[in-house]
Amino acid sequence: MGVLIVVGTVALGIVLVQRLGGSQPPARMAQHVLGEPEGSRIGGIAAVDRSLAIWVVRPDGERVVLVDPASGRRTGEIRLRD
Repeated sequence: MGVLIVVGTVALGIVLVQRLGGSQPPARMAQHVLGEPEGSRIGGIAAVDRSLAIWVVRPDGERVVLVDPASGRRTGEIRLRD
């Protein structure tokens, strides 16, 4: 009877470990492309309301690009100089 209790407890422990995350595939990181011209760089990133504000330094001037982080879709752009 004692052996059955030990075996049952070990089996229960194994099943719990597998269901709590031992067999789930690792999460993938999302990749989004801003589509800025060659020579551009990111000057900074800030969270604004429900968007990401990305300060982009381009050869032709600087701008802030607003991006929806859930979809990766560009929602707006603020040009610092025209």
